[in-house]
Amino acid sequence: MAEDMNSSLESATLGGGCFWCIEAIFAQQMGVKSVVSGYAGGHDSNPDYKDVCSGTTGHAEVIQVTFDPKVISFDALLDLFWRAHDPTTLNRQGNDVGTQYRSAIYYHNEDQKASALMSIEKAQKFFDEEIVTELAPLDKFFPAEGYHQDFYTNNPEQGYCSFVIRPKLAKLGLKP
Repeated sequence: MAEDMNSSLESATLGGGCFWCIEAIFAQQMGVKSVVSGYAGGHDSNPDYKDVCSGTTGHAEVIQVTFDPKVISFDALLDLFWRAHDPTTLNRQGNDVGTQYRSAIYYHNEDQKASALMSIEKAQKFFDEEIVTELAPLDKFFPAEGYHQDFYTNNPEQGYCSFVIRPKLAKLGLKP
């Protein structure tokens, strides 16, 4: 029976700056079963945090969200995605600068691509600057090292968590 439930789950892979931040946001959503921080969109076949931060692998810090589309739709995830970061700044979110912090949607199928294109058009009405979010098929997702997983939950008093993630959660009306 559990197998039947899991077969109806879908995945979304999104980049919106530091993966610690967006992981904390998406993990609180009803219908989200898991959020894994990782890397996507690059050319290195075995990226690690140090190499991704160097900017040489081409990878972005992303999250892979496993969700139940009967509870939360891909479109609803994208609506949150647009509110959770600034998709108009190229390779930057706040003080985090570099290609690894780019805004990105890595779609898993043609339906997600079509939804993402419509979502970009809809979201653009809420931004003065042009949305620069990368839209590309997901080639491969690489889970980040274990210490990056559930970072905010495991390190709520860490500086970045206190001064960047907690205020962002509060701004979105989520539990800090």
